[in-house]
Amino acid sequence: MATSLTCSPTHLQSLLANTTDSSAAAEYICGQFEAVSNKFIDTSYAVDNTYLLFSAYLVFAMQLGFAMLCAGSVRAKNTMNIMLTNVLDAATGGIFYYLFGFAFSYGSPSNGFIGSHFFGLEKFPAPSFDYGYFLYQWAFAIAAAGITSGSIAERTQFVAYLIYSSFLTGLVYPIVSHWFWSSDGWGSASRSENLLFGSGVIDFAGSGVVHLVGAVAGFWGAFIEGPRVGRFDHEGKPVAMRGHSGTLVVLGTFLLWFGWYGFNPGSFITILKTYNGTSGSYYGQWSAVGRTAVTTTLAGCSAALTTLFSKRLLSGHWNVTDVCNGLLGGFAAVTSGCAVVDPWAAILCGFVAAWVLIGCNILAERFRYDDPLEAAQLHGGCGSWGIIFTALFAKKEYVNEVYPGVANRPYGLVMGGGGKLLAAHVVQILVISGWVSVTMGIVFLVLHKLKLLRISPEEEMAGLDVTSHGGLAYVYHEELELPQKHAFGMRTDASAV
Repeated sequence: MATSLTCSPTHLQSLLANTTDSSAAAEYICGQFEAVSNKFIDTSYAVDNTYLLFSAYLVFAMQLGFAMLCAGSVRAKNTMNIMLTNVLDAATGGIFYYLFGFAFSYGSPSNGFIGSHFFGLEKFPAPSFDYGYFLYQWAFAIAAAGITSGSIAERTQFVAYLIYSSFLTGLVYPIVSHWFWSSDGWGSASRSENLLFGSGVIDFAGSGVVHLVGAVAGFWGAFIEGPRVGRFDHEGKPVAMRGHSGTLVVLGTFLLWFGWYGFNPGSFITILKTYNGTSGSYYGQWSAVGRTAVTTTLAGCSAALTTLFSKRLLSGHWNVTDVCNGLLGGFAAVTSGCAVVDPWAAILCGFVAAWVLIGCNILAERFRYDDPLEAAQLHGGCGSWGIIFTALFAKKEYVNEVYPGVANRPYGLVMGGGGKLLAAHVVQILVISGWVSVTMGIVFLVLHKLKLLRISPEEEMAGLDVTSHGGLAYVYHEELELPQKHAFGMRTDASAV
């Protein structure tokens, strides 16, 4: 926010005492200063809101990334199904987040558990929130739903997607975001007093709030449904069921990478802000935004390279799908601490995230858990590591800049800040896992009991595109045409081409 310009007519009158109308001159000059000051204030609002809207567009573009990644990771006979679910995650989530979700998340003033204002964007915009903020937070809510849809792909009834997506974006996710992101939330680092363990939870862009929520919901859906037909043989050994398009997987990964620059740096919400009250300096919130983009990038790169060589040693192959998942695991991990860690720490974060994902996938196969997108392992395992990572490596200087106003706020354990932040982050992992397990676990269990969750084995073998969506996503064979006689008397038919 630009500093207001002020002047006093009394002071100017003494300077203009010899003029015929010093009072009018003083009023005029001060009025000009006030007009200039208001223009600076208007400009700062416009700059910050433009930045936030642009970030919202980037996060929304991640939905296309999810759609392409999911489509490439499933078999061709389920392509239309998984793409339609991604479209409806956004559409259904938009309506329910508008009606209930935003109010439950940010409806302040409220209690520490749930918001209570702005249902249906009533009394909007307000001094605290404008429409761009709603759009940005909606894009986050549907990202959580997109994570869940990947876990239950290729075997779920279409109506189940509509039900769980509405419940997740309208109630379950908003309450978690209220806990850790609203200024009223009981675990939020933005509270002005009564901070959890004196620090609150520093989950800057949502390793817990978004990634762990979507992962736990997806875990229960996939667990209750059981593995896909043929995923494990009669001895319980895993059978590879590879996605049909590495091209779509890579396309989706790059789109998600691009969108993550709105997801992480955009979580500052504003960009035109000085630090330490010093104007005219090259260093301010704009620098922190750039640093966050750098830490995000380095964590993903580190995880991708670690996965590349690790999987080469473990399986003997250079596997592009594994590398893409490792890259995304690095992003999911650094999302929590991206604004409060140094670039070197982000590289370490990505390195460990890659091994966390590999380990989670080994455990999933051992316990016959089937997730076509590795979504629960990636977003849950790497997201949880990211929460712990932040509690270990958050830097004091950055923490005080991003979360000002609290004296002696705890920071990373490894950086000398003690264990209070780590304690708060362990609490976050436990309460998110418990809350989402109870709520979404019940939803999926009820759907299962009502026979609304899983399709029949016959439908699964045929593919959801044929049984539920009227046809395949791809045309494999051209219809044979009748023989045609060309001008030169030569005969051709479609089968010969």
